[in-house]
Amino acid sequence: MSGAMKKATGLTGMAVAKNPHHTLTALYNKILRAVAKMPQDAAYRRYTEQIVADRAKIVASTPSVSEVEEKMNCGQVEELILQAENELNLARKMLGWKPWEPLVKQAPATQWAWPPAKIHELK
Repeated sequence: MSGAMKKATGLTGMAVAKNPHHTLTALYNKILRAVAKMPQDAAYRRYTEQIVADRAKIVASTPSVSEVEEKMNCGQVEELILQAENELNLARKMLGWKPWEPLVKQAPATQWAWPPAKIHELK
């Protein structure tokens, strides 16, 4: 499925993935299941679902590892696996944080004003 097996990634500490198609497919499916638990209008869900679904289609339709890397243009498959693992961790944390819910108390009107505070010079 992966064609010629590469011997090294060329990245210190990163081993060659033994079955990258299976690993990426499993991770992408887990991410999609995690974001499906979020409200449909949540921005994180919309954009993450779109990116992950596109990447999953590429993995499913491309038998060659080098073609997957080329089509995604986001590094080697080992790096894509690491990115997917990090995204899965973030998606699970987002479920706990619930950033789509309203604030507990209203944000101050000057929250985004710059500079944050006027510094009075000492005289």
